[in-house]
Amino acid sequence: MAHVITRDKLLDGSLAEHFRANAPPGYQVRSQAELDASLDEVLAGHVQGEPAWVFGYGSLIWNPALAHDAAEKAHVFGWCRRFCIKLMMGRGSVEQPGLMLALDRGGSCWGVALRIPADRMRDELALLWRREMLSGAYQARWVAASIHGRRQPALTFVVNRHSPRYLGALSLHEQARMLCAGVGHLGSCREYFDNTVASLQRLGLKDASLQRLARELGATPAARARVRTGPPGDGGG
Repeated sequence: MAHVITRDKLLDGSLAEHFRANAPPGYQVRSQAELDASLDEVLAGHVQGEPAWVFGYGSLIWNPALAHDAAEKAHVFGWCRRFCIKLMMGRGSVEQPGLMLALDRGGSCWGVALRIPADRMRDELALLWRREMLSGAYQARWVAASIHGRRQPALTFVVNRHSPRYLGALSLHEQARMLCAGVGHLGSCREYFDNTVASLQRLGLKDASLQRLARELGATPAARARVRTGPPGDGGG
């Protein structure tokens, strides 16, 4: 059975410790001190006493595991949702790498903005850092999100283009192949894809690139023959 990212596992650090203990050779996993320093650096640009909005575009939509007091549809410009990070843990392996979503340059993206109360912000974001910032594949960034037509600074995770795991703009065929192949202790990449698409549909949001990828996946023999490996629950925005 696949593991699931839960609030409890983020609180007790067991998920991070699993990654540190099982990381393949050369796979970067940050220490807790490095995570804390990174979070402090990002929060230096935030107004103290104000809540923080977090823009989610993948699993943060359907499995946030964060205490929040509002969740609103949001739109960001200058960034697009893209499967562009190679996974060798979680939902992939060294032998059969999978793919993870990130925000990459260009276009725009619909997602969900979560409002973290000011009095819980540091603690909640510390959990988020354990989930999204362990490997160095992401960079945390403040972006301007449009929420009900109003511009609001929001924290999100964009791809680190200097990471050796950044794959750029892959063909639809290659994306589909890696999504079908990637399976690990957190489940399969295809489950992650299906949950993201279904969540966007429930919100009435469309993503043309994901729709094209869904058609490609439907034409892939491995997709039709896949076996579900367990419940969802992964990082990846």
